[in-house]
Amino acid sequence: MLLTLTRFALAALVLAAISQQLILHTRASFSVLNFFSYFTNLSNIFAALVLLLSVFTKKSRFQELAIYIATVNMVIVGLVFAVLLRNVDLGALLPWVNTLLHVVTPIAILLNWLVTPPASPLTGKHLLLSLVFPSLYLAYTLVRGASTGWYPYPFLNPARVGGYGVVAAYSLAITATFVLASGALLAIGNRLSRSRSVDN
Repeated sequence: MLLTLTRFALAALVLAAISQQLILHTRASFSVLNFFSYFTNLSNIFAALVLLLSVFTKKSRFQELAIYIATVNMVIVGLVFAVLLRNVDLGALLPWVNTLLHVVTPIAILLNWLVTPPASPLTGKHLLLSLVFPSLYLAYTLVRGASTGWYPYPFLNPARVGGYGVVAAYSLAITATFVLASGALLAIGNRLSRSRSVDN
């Protein structure tokens, strides 16, 4: 019961934070499409919806996959923020929203994965599925950025980092981090799942 209430509270807080930030964003006449072009915002929204799904529905294989994908995305959000964005000016982003979306939620989603691992082991197919959205997001960001000149993150902007070669290096490094995080979380989840099966 406590875990369910915690999930609901975190999901509600995340959605409230993003709503508050979106209101400030639109009041300042910023693009709504740009707002929803941040991987952080999309990943937090997805994580919140997955938490709500776990609150209001029975556990299923689909739900376990969704939790896994949300965990991979949020771990990367936390890592990229810590390594690349901690000292970057985030503009009008409210400090408490920044902390919630980049620090609190990634840690909470990771703990949720450790506390409630999948009932049965995940496979390499699930790992590949976890990489679909990040790959599509990267392609969208680079194509849209090339046509509009706007990029959600400075390390993806060739004008900020010294050209497309550097952007490609960052993209490869982040992709590798996604693969490693996906593999590690899958392995940890499967190990915890097997341990629970033995205990039961």
